[in-house]
Amino acid sequence: MWDYPRPPRLERSSRRVVVALAGVTIAESTESLRILETSHPPTYYVPPGAVVWDHLTGSAQRSFCEWKGEAVYWDVAVGTTAVEAGAWSYPAPVARYAELVDHVAFYPAQFECTVDGEPVRPQAGGFYGGWVTSDVVGPFKGEPGSWGW
Repeated sequence: MWDYPRPPRLERSSRRVVVALAGVTIAESTESLRILETSHPPTYYVPPGAVVWDHLTGSAQRSFCEWKGEAVYWDVAVGTTAVEAGAWSYPAPVARYAELVDHVAFYPAQFECTVDGEPVRPQAGGFYGGWVTSDVVGPFKGEPGSWGW
């Protein structure tokens, strides 16, 4: 991932991405988009048609990405298990990332996420949403000592 570009590259992925909470699948796709950015593992964005929207509720939380624009957040719940602001999307991303519109990314630390059946390890640091799999080599931003990168 050290050869990932800055600004980040957006690419299509045919890998099977599954996101579950409390054993219930809330998103699954082989048509995700992923963002590749220097010093970060990929972040997967699931198309809106592959999300079970019954489990997502809009959150008041917002953030701004210098590359993609303003993000809105989603609270996710399955039964009594809930994750506040555990997912985000870009309803109106900047032109360079227009394909991301309404695709949803999930923080893998909060969910059971897999890529092609491999369990995902979350990017360290809490702020970041990178998905670490065996084919991605660090160190990654978010680990101790990396804030100055």
